[in-house]
Amino acid sequence: MSQVKTTINRRSFLKVSALAGGGMMISFSWLAGCTPTPEEVLTMPKEWFELNSYVKIGENGTVTLMSPNPEFGSNVKTSMPMMLAEELDIDWKKVIVEQADFYPERFNRQFTGGSQGIRQGWKPLRTAGATARQMLVNAAAATWNVPANEITTEAGTLHHKASGKKAGYGEMASKAAKLSVPKEVTLKEVKDFKIVGNSKKNVEGLNIVTGKPLFGIDYKQEGMLIAMIVHPPAFGLKLKSVDDAAAKSMPGIKDIFTIKTLPDDYERSAFDTAAFTELVVVVGNTTWEVMNAKKALKVEWEEISDSTMVVNGWGGKETVKIPKGLESTSVHKAKMAEWASKPGKILRKDGDPEAMFKKAAKVLERTYTAPYLAHNTMEPVNSFAHVMADKAEIYGPTQAPEFVRNTLTARLGLPKEKIHIKLARMGGGFGLRAYGHHMVEAAVISQKLNAPVKLVYSREDDMTYGIYRPTYSATYRAALDENNNLLAFHVKAGGIPETPAHANRFPAGAIDHYLAEGWEIESNITIGAFRAPRSNFIAGAEQSFLDELAETMGKDPIEFRLELLNRAKTNPVGKDNDYEPARYAGVLELVREKSKWTEAQSNVHRGVSAYFCHNSYVAEVLDIVIQNNKPVVQKVYAAVDCGVVVNPDAAANMGEGAIVDGIGNALYGELSFENGVPDKNNFDKYRMIRHSEAPKSIEVHFVKNDIDPTGLGEPLFPPIFAAVANALYKATGKRSYTQPYIKDLNMSSFKM
Repeated sequence: MSQVKTTINRRSFLKVSALAGGGMMISFSWLAGCTPTPEEVLTMPKEWFELNSYVKIGENGTVTLMSPNPEFGSNVKTSMPMMLAEELDIDWKKVIVEQADFYPERFNRQFTGGSQGIRQGWKPLRTAGATARQMLVNAAAATWNVPANEITTEAGTLHHKASGKKAGYGEMASKAAKLSVPKEVTLKEVKDFKIVGNSKKNVEGLNIVTGKPLFGIDYKQEGMLIAMIVHPPAFGLKLKSVDDAAAKSMPGIKDIFTIKTLPDDYERSAFDTAAFTELVVVVGNTTWEVMNAKKALKVEWEEISDSTMVVNGWGGKETVKIPKGLESTSVHKAKMAEWASKPGKILRKDGDPEAMFKKAAKVLERTYTAPYLAHNTMEPVNSFAHVMADKAEIYGPTQAPEFVRNTLTARLGLPKEKIHIKLARMGGGFGLRAYGHHMVEAAVISQKLNAPVKLVYSREDDMTYGIYRPTYSATYRAALDENNNLLAFHVKAGGIPETPAHANRFPAGAIDHYLAEGWEIESNITIGAFRAPRSNFIAGAEQSFLDELAETMGKDPIEFRLELLNRAKTNPVGKDNDYEPARYAGVLELVREKSKWTEAQSNVHRGVSAYFCHNSYVAEVLDIVIQNNKPVVQKVYAAVDCGVVVNPDAAANMGEGAIVDGIGNALYGELSFENGVPDKNNFDKYRMIRHSEAPKSIEVHFVKNDIDPTGLGEPLFPPIFAAVANALYKATGKRSYTQPYIKDLNMSSFKM
């Protein structure tokens, strides 16, 4: 067992309060929770005390936990309370958890993204639970006049075996609340866990499948109006004029006007991305009436000029250039090819790679490209806002309420404490809902109307608004001697408008002579975080190249990777390698075992891939069979090292979702532009994976260890791109270098 200071965070325990009729409340940060199913709600206690950040124990032993973290399908509303309940040592069936509003004064990091929720909540949540438990023990010790170290707990009950005394937590809660918070508590060893590591069902599952109103788009309020926006039809355009005469006279329409969501000189944060800040707004009684009025508008647009904006992002302040012009994918491809042929910015250099390439007997060089991708969350973008003279109420789906509140206070002229954000369950996120433009737009509209408003995007609004996964290109080169030994490795990667390069990731550290370069091209097409940012492209390119390199060298692709990792482990090159070779090798060895990699299977074409991101390691083997002259993903094996797995079934489900999502994007995902106009604006054109195209079977295997949990929502996504490409090569004899892969497939070339 390990001892931890309860003062790990000064705001961790804000207050301990005695309840009038019994019970105890411990206020602390970093809780996430869940809505209970009816089966889990027992008799509600008569007395307990509530604050916004707390553990709450009723006189009957029922425990309520608040949830600060927004939920969008990663299941933190079940897994995070499990960590707390583990150390509190309570009966899981007696837990009730509620969604907290955004309240940064009492909660830390109310942000869902980066696969960091479980990782960063691991110790604070457990410490909170252990502290509450210790206070209950101390209260029992004082009541029974026995040493505290003789008291044990189990499932919400205190025991003193020597005297035979026992009591439920509810019986001691009031007394415990009067005690001081202990300065130090002891956390359980992983081997002693009873809740963590044992699967628990999604506590909102019943509400979801029965259609309960959980999402922002479900929200209604008396007197609420519906608003929709009209933005420029192309990137590189801005509003010139609008004729709304016909639309204003249509049934149900209350008003039509233009808004400016962000001033031109506004210093943006990393999540203030918005391509279009001057919008036409249509407001009415119903969504249908507003949609019809939008069609009757006559809007003129004009081209933008070159401009700049200040962005205070993760790397500090920078001035970003926004070029004029109507951009096209054909021009982008030509520009990327030009930049790829020139020296880039050196990001890492080990040894003398230039000299090794000059002396090489053979050079393998390949370039990989990928298009823009749209997030396409199933729930359309939406937000409710009611801005009054002295306060604002906001309700909707957001991954990052803290960032949007900063923008709202600047734009509305209200102090932060007067902006109340309620967190809705999100119908998908994938990074899109980290950007709060929709909440700002709704708030500005409400402020102008002095009325409650729900802003709703159509699917077409969403898909043509921007914040896409960038378009990327990466060129890999390997220098080989006359015996096919690897001499040097070179990667040069860039994109519009960011580079996907991670210079210190594998195979950096495993090769004496290594060079990584990056480049970027300015654009007025807005991009943003997309599930496993940058990794979602570079993993596919890197792992596809390593597969082809292994074949060129006459090596088994898994064995080749293991050889490189062994070098990185026993004699690493450089000091900045951001992965642990042993853990990386561990997932490759596990997936080799589980997939029976070395056993040939008739008419099955296999691809392997492995990648490290978001602090976790994943290896995947994908099997393709050919049916009716088409590739069918038969099975996927995944091996994952993400430390302790809190909720195994939920973790496997999340992995399965990432794999299906990745296969769909690898085969079909694509968004192109012609004169600034996206070529797809709805699902009739934007090809996504269908149910019948999902793998027939997926196995997710977790490495068992006692390492603190790391990321999971994103790490299984990037490697599947190369697993698909490498399996397709085995099936067709042709390597895939451009996503989506389906465009380059010649169906007649499949090996039966």
